[in-house]
Amino acid sequence: MDRLIGIDYGRRRTGLAVSDPLRIFASALETVDSAKLIDYLKNYAQNETIERFVVGYPVNMDGAPSEAQADVDAFLKHLQKAFPDVPVSLEDERFTSVLAHQVMIDGGMKAKDRRDKKSVDRISAAIILQGYMDRTSGATFAVNPDSVPENRSRKTSGRRKK
Repeated sequence: MDRLIGIDYGRRRTGLAVSDPLRIFASALETVDSAKLIDYLKNYAQNETIERFVVGYPVNMDGAPSEAQADVDAFLKHLQKAFPDVPVSLEDERFTSVLAHQVMIDGGMKAKDRRDKKSVDRISAAIILQGYMDRTSGATFAVNPDSVPENRSRKTSGRRKK
């Protein structure tokens, strides 16, 4: 099946993520030297069909262009030239690095390992891609609390915590 590729582009290195075949989950894929990114993507495309690129687009809190936006714009031109038939979607990347750090903490990653910027880039790409998939899928996963049977609540189950 076709894959979506999430890209967290940086001047030196770029985090990549990929969707599962059903486009439900985004998984961190790789961190690549940005100078070698197009070659990496071409090689990846030899084994997998890429349906769309989802690129994190840097904007400031007020919505104004960020300093990094010029670098991403230049990359987008190279990407379009290398993959003219693959559409590109831009996704707001504000707070993805902060979220990536929180994911690493919540996942139990050691402080030493969290300092590895390559991990942050890959996870940021996955957050960018997951945000796009969640926003465009139309699916909702929220549970209505009124639909949960009362006897399933921990408060009323009669069990005590150990």
